[in-house]
Amino acid sequence: MLRVLGWTLLVLALLPFALIVLYRWVDPPGTPLMVIRRIEGAAIDHRAAPLDAVAPALPRAIIAAEDNRFCGHAGIDFDAVRDALDEQEETGRLRGASTITMQLARNLFLWPGGGFARKALEAPLALAIDALWPKRRVMEVYLGVIEWGDGIFGAEAAARRHFRKPARALGRSEAARLAAVLPNPRRWNAAAPTAYIQRRAAIIDRRIDQLDRTMVACIGR
Repeated sequence: MLRVLGWTLLVLALLPFALIVLYRWVDPPGTPLMVIRRIEGAAIDHRAAPLDAVAPALPRAIIAAEDNRFCGHAGIDFDAVRDALDEQEETGRLRGASTITMQLARNLFLWPGGGFARKALEAPLALAIDALWPKRRVMEVYLGVIEWGDGIFGAEAAARRHFRKPARALGRSEAARLAAVLPNPRRWNAAAPTAYIQRRAAIIDRRIDQLDRTMVACIGR
């Protein structure tokens, strides 16, 4: 029984890395969060789309909002981690330093919420994804699985549900609003933004103009 348990644990430990290799070319059919939402009773609308079928404004807005060093780090932004720890030392509050790649690792393989255990698993998965995938694929899969409302997963589903149009037709302000709600997409609605989301979207829109070519060159958009 100990041998069986040992092999089972080994397979479970290696499975995410095998899937990372597979997902380099094959779109993930779902995520743990989608399973959780289905158990909670949500109707799942998941639509993956190639990056060429998404308006360039959306990945730019995501980079501006979530990870403006996306093209320059190796899955983990250690400068952002150091800044967050320094800020915690000064203020007592710890802000997030998750990169797009870390968020993708969490969405593909882990569970929602915080905690050291999840972060400890998230980091090596993010490093493996970044080592095995080009940045363009990281963004493509991220936009294909991220949650944008109750049961709404992927940019194509979000664009059609919130704005009644395909993802390739999204305008810059719509892209900024979709990026603005990502911290809590079940609380905020990109189609009916609160005053806070409108302000946040305006900030993201301005940040898009501040992105230089090197910040977005890796996704080719």
